[in-house]
Amino acid sequence: MKKSINIKNKLNPILSLVLFLTLWELGVRLYGMPSWLLPPPSQVLTAMLDIKQLLCFHSATTLLEAIYGFGLSISLALFMGLLMDNSPWLKESINPILVVSQTIPLIVLAALLPLWLGWGWLPKVLIVTLVCFFPITINLLQGLESVDEDQLKLFKSMGASPWKTFQMVKFPAALPGFFAGLKISATYSIMAAVISEWVGAQRGLGYFMTIQQKSFAIDKVLAAVLLICILSLVLVKLVELIEYLLIPWNRRSLGETQH
Repeated sequence: MKKSINIKNKLNPILSLVLFLTLWELGVRLYGMPSWLLPPPSQVLTAMLDIKQLLCFHSATTLLEAIYGFGLSISLALFMGLLMDNSPWLKESINPILVVSQTIPLIVLAALLPLWLGWGWLPKVLIVTLVCFFPITINLLQGLESVDEDQLKLFKSMGASPWKTFQMVKFPAALPGFFAGLKISATYSIMAAVISEWVGAQRGLGYFMTIQQKSFAIDKVLAAVLLICILSLVLVKLVELIEYLLIPWNRRSLGETQH
């Protein structure tokens, strides 16, 4: 019974995607929509195959920027999250800054940071870092705050050091929340890298899309969008795999039969 339910759950998104693409294809052809305005999915797929080498070249740049920024945001979030967890004053002081940082439009940062830091890879990586840092930090803090107080009192009564308490109680309890933040940020990382390439870039999927959009090659723009979606899904699935391996006690909620 469980197997049939799991198979159905896996098929539902696939069937929904097939239905969406079918309606898109039929709608474009029946209504005679110009291909330069909205190409059908078949044309987008053909364009993607025709320019696959070019897409691979630009996607490598975008992926590296996303991975570097994502990795840096993880390191900063762990450092800042632990500091804030141990200092209520620091948490109250920094929390508003974190929230305000998320209200700044990405396109503004994409335009300003290259002026301040140059036109190389650094401003692009920093944009990814700023976007990914907030979800990871907030989810990590929520995980650290969700620890059972009785467990903390028990370890304290047994004479456990603060580090031992953190290692045995707080960090394991925070891992599910930490990985929830990682999965959110994994999807943001590719998007942020693409937006950072809209201004002053010489390569990358964002740069490629702006060039093709100016030429009204919408099929190539949508081919790049499709690739961005694929890269984002791959990153999320990679994070889920690491979560599955590192948090065996949380596998039931992840879906044991999915792996």
